Amino acid sequence: MTEQTRSTQRDIIEALAVSPNIDADHEIERRVGFLADYLRDGGLKALVLGISGGVDSTIGGRLCQLAVERVRDNGGDARFYAVRLPHGEQHDADDARTALDFIQPDELLDVNIEAPTSGMQQALENSNLSFDDAEQEDFILGNVKARQRMVVQYAIASRHSGLVVGTDQAAEAVMGFFTKFGDGAADVTPLFGLTKGQVRALGEKLGAPDALVNKQPTADLESLKPQRPDEEVFGVSYDEIDTFLEGGEVSDHARETIIDAYEATAHKRALPAAPA
Repeated sequence: MTEQTRSTQRDIIEALAVSPNIDADHEIERRVGFLADYLRDGGLKALVLGISGGVDSTIGGRLCQLAVERVRDNGGDARFYAVRLPHGEQHDADDARTALDFIQPDELLDVNIEAPTSGMQQALENSNLSFDDAEQEDFILGNVKARQRMVVQYAIASRHSGLVVGTDQAAEAVMGFFTKFGDGAADVTPLFGLTKGQVRALGEKLGAPDALVNKQPTADLESLKPQRPDEEVFGVSYDEIDTFLEGGEVSDHARETIIDAYEATAHKRALPAAPA
């Protein structure tokens, strides 16, 4: 590895605030405290998060529930609204139900986004927007799904004077693996700075079901490739991404793939550009 590459790796680690070693108990306390304080200081009364059945939303959801309970224990008024957001029939709906049983949210809403997504698709077709092929259309509509889910969450948050919670963590952030203004849109991101393995470590400490903690991650946005593993999209494994983010050595292929993805998706992690 060249010194320039090492420097780039260090810069990425610093930008994403990753620590190679964490204490799970400390991180749970720090992140629950952050959410509770942010609610209290802002005079807000709710946290809202979509629960998919993956490890990130499971752990994020449990942190949210613990945070609102802390606010209430200290005389405040706050509730956690967990939201199911399937598109038609969810392939791993059982996992979402298992996650909710673990999280024990104050409130649960179930909003199926298939109809509004189909309506948007039809409106685009009526406007004469065309796609190069079925795969391109499927990919673009996958991003529409992600943005429809965020529309729902912000409507709920607005109704209850609350905040939308994002589940972005360092492994997805470095790869730019989120939809801009979709799942990348949120008011607070309590998993920020954690690698995928560290999120799992928090899950184990919190007592989350092992099947969810170690579940193969999938964004599941593409209808033509349901439940497609994230790692298949990346071209590298989460273990390799975590090792890179923790300052370790990875293969040339993994290092180049990660750095290229980080640089190509810089716009996703930035505020809207404007002239100087």
